[in-house]
Amino acid sequence: MSDTATGSGVLARLRDRRLDGAPTRAQAVAYGASAFPANLMLQTFSAFVVFFYVDHLGVPAGWVAGAMVAHGILNAVLNPVVGAASDRRRTRWGRRVPWIVLGIVPLVVAFALVWAPPALPAAGLVVWFLLVVAVFDVAYVAVVLNVSALFPEIFRTTAERARGNAPRQLFALVGMILGTAGAPLLYDAIGWAGMGVALAVVCAAFFAWSLLGMVERDADDAVRARESAVGLRDQLRYTFANRAFVTYVLGSLLLQSTTSVLLAGIPFYVKYTVGGTDADATLLLAPIFVAAIPAIWGWSWVVRRLGPRTTMLAVVAVYGLATCLYLLPTTVLGGAAAGLAVGLGVAGLMQVLEVALGQVIDDDERRTGMRREGMYFGANGFVVRGSVVVQAVVVAGMLAASGYVEGAATQVPQVATGMRLLIGGVPVVLAVLAFVCFWLYPLRTRGAEQAVDTVMGRESRP
Repeated sequence: MSDTATGSGVLARLRDRRLDGAPTRAQAVAYGASAFPANLMLQTFSAFVVFFYVDHLGVPAGWVAGAMVAHGILNAVLNPVVGAASDRRRTRWGRRVPWIVLGIVPLVVAFALVWAPPALPAAGLVVWFLLVVAVFDVAYVAVVLNVSALFPEIFRTTAERARGNAPRQLFALVGMILGTAGAPLLYDAIGWAGMGVALAVVCAAFFAWSLLGMVERDADDAVRARESAVGLRDQLRYTFANRAFVTYVLGSLLLQSTTSVLLAGIPFYVKYTVGGTDADATLLLAPIFVAAIPAIWGWSWVVRRLGPRTTMLAVVAVYGLATCLYLLPTTVLGGAAAGLAVGLGVAGLMQVLEVALGQVIDDDERRTGMRREGMYFGANGFVVRGSVVVQAVVVAGMLAASGYVEGAATQVPQVATGMRLLIGGVPVVLAVLAFVCFWLYPLRTRGAEQAVDTVMGRESRP
């Protein structure tokens, strides 16, 4: 047999792979590995790109801020557009896998180029940033949204999803930690461009591994026809008319806003409330991640036993009560101890939210006869981007109300109280509102087990 024929046979086997039944453990772990590069790139970009372009390259901060706003708007708009497009067309390679495969190389190359701009004046650097980040945004949404859309398709029941999500979120946490702590070590040792290339290569390798676990399920011709006939406008109308999704996504927005406010406020809390140095912020952030890693497995058990809705209510209660602990400490170590409790809530948030969204998608399939994971994850991504706005408004408002003065060597005593309320009081208010949303969440069964018998249109519908 010729090499060409052999190669064609391998491609045909890859193309024709379809999942029937539960995924194997190897497939689940490989699929979960995709969360490592996704979070590593996102965390590195979010944490250091402004510092790199402003402090290292000398681009005016206002210009970079404007470019970041453009980045945020583009990313938000892309989510539902790509999600709807992904839902509408099935190819011989599947619906999601082609987007992922075609997006990986542009994604990692654009990420590397963000950190390796040519020698240009400030205006040229902003143009470079806008162009490269636009490619990064398009590729990131194409890859990560479609990876996420595969989650409720690969794992069909609450038990499968809880087990399958545990290694995925563990990979995500490691990516977040390395994106925050590992990137500075790399750019200090091999420069910014070297850091970008090194992380891009690592991310490409993990994405390649994760493709082994990305196996789609088949669908009959009637389902294909229904999916391809629904345009973007109707997709949006159906999605936001779904009470289960609306209550879910509003609760998710509030919880993610809680996390955004908390992370943005910790550096101010460390400096002005508990009397630490700038570097001590790490001591408050690290315990959150340390506690979250083992807690993910515990929340996996809770989801399997109690179901998504009850678990979401429990997560909100734990998270809200834990953030209250930031009202008490007067030392950095006390704040670190509070972070251990907060990490339990963060782990619950990471574990349950996508399991619950999978339940919403299963319920939508039973009512519409279509699998619309792409649209639901896209609409979810669009809405939760609002957490950035909530963070900006809340943090800026609390700083102003407490009398904070930018650049001042000392601050008035009210700033210490304001920062204590920012991370120990505001999150509680947001958590209470999220609890109300999840209380109104109408899907009260323990899981998605019914989906096993109705996956991909096997049940007759109107």
